Amino acid sequence: MRIPLPPVPVPDEVVALSQEYAAGRRTPVEPRDAATVVLVRDGAGGPELYLLRRHTSMAFAAGMAVFPGGGVDPRDFDADLGDGGWAGPPPAAWADRLGVDVDRAAALVCAAVRETFEESGVLLAGASADEVVADTTGDDWEADRVALETHELAFTDFLARRGLVLRTDLLGVWDAWVTPRFEPKRYRTWFFTAALPAGQRTRDVSTESSSVEWVPAADAVAAAETGSTAMMPPTYLTCLDVAQQSSAAAVLAEAGRRTVEMFEPDVEPLPDGGWTMSMPDRMRPVLAAHRG
Repeated sequence: MRIPLPPVPVPDEVVALSQEYAAGRRTPVEPRDAATVVLVRDGAGGPELYLLRRHTSMAFAAGMAVFPGGGVDPRDFDADLGDGGWAGPPPAAWADRLGVDVDRAAALVCAAVRETFEESGVLLAGASADEVVADTTGDDWEADRVALETHELAFTDFLARRGLVLRTDLLGVWDAWVTPRFEPKRYRTWFFTAALPAGQRTRDVSTESSSVEWVPAADAVAAAETGSTAMMPPTYLTCLDVAQQSSAAAVLAEAGRRTVEMFEPDVEPLPDGGWTMSMPDRMRPVLAAHRG
């Protein structure tokens, strides 16, 4: 399955539908908040990305290559981890960078770390503010991961029971996208970044994916362009954006400088006629330079 990449051609019926929403004649579905994490590590040619290929039977993004992530759980809002349970920028600082209120910021950060653990086995937490768990491959860790995935265990309870500190300082902020208003299933997704912690290993554990792989960012872009890997436009543009960086450290440094504003794609006219879906303005020169 090949998904059109930017500039994505938009048929006339979708243009008309979008205009109906814009005119207020239709009411869009309320998006669900979600967090996704661009997990990176160093490779021979630059940063590599951890991608999951979703089962073709999934209701959303079926068969697509995606980053670890998912919807915010109501219990992610219970971010009171007690004294010393939260390392890194406080929720108020995350709120400024994510463009949300403090409670939602704390929930998004928890969701980002929780979903990364659920879908890759990578845990951004440690016994103290300057430590990271070295190995999460044991049976007891797997039992907790499954309990989180099946909503039998709240993430904050998991951390508290194990005496772990949430290492929010290991996360960076990258982007934010909301599904177009005319789509029947919508997500408001904040994109984070994180480097694979030393000693930890990713594992093919997600029940939502058929396969996982580490891919150089530039190769992920090429795979989407040749059609060998299907990606939604935000995933493709994120891979292209990350590919501009020379290393995992450079990705995290860039993420440390960013704040984000939620971007909603909409239809816009093409110079030579027809319509396409819009993209963030900062990505237009990046894509143009890449396409030559």
